[in-house]
Amino acid sequence: MENVLRPLIVLGGSVLLTVALGWVTDLLLRKADERNAETPLWELLRRARIPYQLVLCAALLRGSYDQTKVLEAHQVGIGRTLTLVLIGSASWLVIRIASAIVETSYSRYARAHRDVARVRRVRTQVELIMRVVSAVVIVVAIASMLLTFPAMRAAGASLLASAGILGIVAGVAAQSTLSNLFAGLQIAFGDMVRIGDTVVVDGEWGTVEEITLTFLTVRTWDERRITMPVSYFTSKPFENWSRGTPQMTGIVYWHLDHSAPVEAMREKLRDILRRCPAWDGRACNLVVTDTTPNSIQVRALVTAKDADDIWTVRVAVREEMITWLSTEHPYALPRVNTSDAVLPPYRVPSPDRSSLRKAYDFPRTGRG
Repeated sequence: MENVLRPLIVLGGSVLLTVALGWVTDLLLRKADERNAETPLWELLRRARIPYQLVLCAALLRGSYDQTKVLEAHQVGIGRTLTLVLIGSASWLVIRIASAIVETSYSRYARAHRDVARVRRVRTQVELIMRVVSAVVIVVAIASMLLTFPAMRAAGASLLASAGILGIVAGVAAQSTLSNLFAGLQIAFGDMVRIGDTVVVDGEWGTVEEITLTFLTVRTWDERRITMPVSYFTSKPFENWSRGTPQMTGIVYWHLDHSAPVEAMREKLRDILRRCPAWDGRACNLVVTDTTPNSIQVRALVTAKDADDIWTVRVAVREEMITWLSTEHPYALPRVNTSDAVLPPYRVPSPDRSSLRKAYDFPRTGRG
């Protein structure tokens, strides 16, 4: 009877104690979240209840399994399995707690600062730091798991002896990966590009959607994703339209006839911009920038608070101005001249001396 009750008490007690402690901890975190609704820390910590319960259950079973006297022939293997589960769940719990702390710190910073560019920069740094922390925790957890096997501990001396050669080989093989890794850290703390920035890369216009330690994802205007190594942004030029200030100046061109009413177009441009909510009111201008034998080039200059609004302003100005010209001044649109060419005035060629001599050479009748 004792051989049956002992395993049930140990195993059942460990599971029940795990469930009870998990429920109490979750209840306390829920009440703390209700009292401090302005901070997301307690809600984020509640998401770590699964790895927390796994850590409790694995720790209790690892410490009390020897008392169950069950499967004694496999006691070493079961104990090592519980140790592996404990290490894995503990690393999972550490990552969740670190993520909750970092996310809470970023939320407080975002609420306290109104500078969008600075907030995006901090967001980029926070995400890359969190990825580094997660990578370090995972590497340490895997190393700890491997060290639980005696064969791995015995092979440690030989591995250390050949560490120099392996380091050289690994350095050559992972040269590209390491360059991307350092480039990712340089982007995070060098403030070259941030999450949410509007960039132009290889002729593609889009928004930076994700930055990792090795690659960067740009979401284009037509919802495509361009994935590029982060080393590209440290070795090649690119356009960052959100650097410093997001305000932008846009240009709209028209090719019109020489008879186009330029002054009336200036007035119409002001009317269009007054009705356009995307225009920020900083500047507007319309001038003739070039002329050809058949047309003139008219340029309108407009401003907006960011790249999205400048696109809206340019499209609105271009469409409404063309519609207005077609309706009110159709003669101003470019056209092909099909009338007869006007010849230059006819000029009589001046006669030379020989022709004059022939014209006035009368027959002579005698001397004198």
